[in-house]
Amino acid sequence: MPIPNQPPSELERLAAILQEAHDVHGVSLWADAWKRLKRNKAAMISLWSLLTIVLLAILTPLLPLQSPIYQDVKNRELLPPQWEGFSLGIKQYDEETARLIAEADLQVAGNAKHKELMTEVEAREQKHPINLYWNDPNFLTKPLISLRLLLFGDFCIPSIFGTDKLGRDVLSRVFWGSRISLACGFIATLVSLMIGVSYGAISGYMGGWVDNLMMRLVDVFYSIPFIFIVIFIMSFLSSPDVREVLQEYHIGQIHVFFLLIGAIYWLTMARVVRGQVISLKNEQFVEAAKTIGATRMQIVFRHLVPNVMGIVIVYLTLTIPAVIRFEAFLSFLGMGVEAPNISWGLLVNEGVQVITIIKTYWWMIAFSGMALATTLFALNFLGDGVRDALDPKLKNK
Repeated sequence: MPIPNQPPSELERLAAILQEAHDVHGVSLWADAWKRLKRNKAAMISLWSLLTIVLLAILTPLLPLQSPIYQDVKNRELLPPQWEGFSLGIKQYDEETARLIAEADLQVAGNAKHKELMTEVEAREQKHPINLYWNDPNFLTKPLISLRLLLFGDFCIPSIFGTDKLGRDVLSRVFWGSRISLACGFIATLVSLMIGVSYGAISGYMGGWVDNLMMRLVDVFYSIPFIFIVIFIMSFLSSPDVREVLQEYHIGQIHVFFLLIGAIYWLTMARVVRGQVISLKNEQFVEAAKTIGATRMQIVFRHLVPNVMGIVIVYLTLTIPAVIRFEAFLSFLGMGVEAPNISWGLLVNEGVQVITIIKTYWWMIAFSGMALATTLFALNFLGDGVRDALDPKLKNK
């Protein structure tokens, strides 16, 4: 018979403590940051806005938009927003091509008439509206355009954003321009991430004369006016001889432009990562990694870099809008994206060119400027929200 009010034994007390600890569910840094980010309405609105913009940019070839490069100066020059329908006329083109193929099949293979018809068919296939209306799309874009034609046929959304001075649809140019601008922002930022994080982490961990040498190189690079270097390199790449060499290796000028911008924006990233690594390299987990025989590069990239990703992500959200602004600025000056490629900066430049004292074609600059401003505002608000969510000092605020 148990004795009433008997104090629990040491084993029972430890079991109760163990059960209480088992019932407590810890929250990781990232889960806690996401919980706090969701409470930030401005950041969440910005996040969903950015996801929508990126999704629309990816699916642009699939949308029933007009051709972004089709010109009709005679009938469509600088028209205000329109609600009249527009047809591509591709179905009629394909029907005529099919008729020529059927007529060629009725001829004896190899005779003059058959050769003439097949030559005409090959010429029509090379000049197919898909290549003419969408600037020779690549292997990823062309299937989406073909699916768009299968789903919507010749139907196109009216020119609800008006047309430009060459009669091109502004709505489709804004959508297609988003692909270049966003790609520039993300690719260039990714390049700066890879260079900056690697350079800063190695410099901070090595210390001593290696750190001094690497940081002095960063100081030297900081003193260089990079905008003039970019303008010089882009002018050099524009020469016919260099373009021919790049085309032999299937490298476009736009690809070099993306990498060039990314190679500029890694300097601040390197300094930020270096400071974080210096504060972490003497922690116990680094000593433990040394004890088990980890090499220097393993310690840097497997132990230190993952621990600085919080501040890196915050800086990335602030670098992307800076890169997009820089691309827009260069395109505005005519030194960035070149026709027939499209970017928001190029569209803003085209809008400024038609602003006169006599008449202002407001739609030429309003919609492209609005798309650019919305994306930049969303990125900045999201960057502020991520910074606050990952700041441990604001955890309970």
